[in-house]
Amino acid sequence: MTEQIKLLALFSEIDPAAHAIDALTDLGIDHGSMEVVTGAPINPRMLGRHHHSSRVPKYALGGAIFGGLVGIFLGKITPNLYKVYVGGKLLAPGAPTAVVLFEMIMLFMLIATFLGVFLESVLPSYEKKEYTPELSAGDIAIIIDCAADQQANIEKALTNAGAKMVRNAERQLP
Repeated sequence: MTEQIKLLALFSEIDPAAHAIDALTDLGIDHGSMEVVTGAPINPRMLGRHHHSSRVPKYALGGAIFGGLVGIFLGKITPNLYKVYVGGKLLAPGAPTAVVLFEMIMLFMLIATFLGVFLESVLPSYEKKEYTPELSAGDIAIIIDCAADQQANIEKALTNAGAKMVRNAERQLP
């Protein structure tokens, strides 16, 4: 098994960084082995990377469906379980039932969305992270996990793409 190393490439603009990611993909390095670190948020599509999908809309839809079921139970089934006739009116009139149904759908959708965002968000990680001070000045860093025997080809591809600097990422002892 070959030794794995981490390379850090710094770019001053986004276009050379996007070209470097394309060059690395052409060398056979998958997107999971590359990490883009910036001081400001950048849309992954600007770098030619896939946008990470979220399951939060599915949580919200599940919450809305569950809320609809609870609303139907409260608005239609509960009045039939405890029958109280008032002035000859229906047990479950339409307008109040619609309000209860709407409110339960919104309540459970909101709760499910909140829980979905909480579960999908990246909670604090206590593992060591790579950082370089140049990121605070607006540079873009690409950290690549690769085999040691690929280092020369990767460094050449990154410098041809316009990297300001390519070096081994600093390793921090545990």
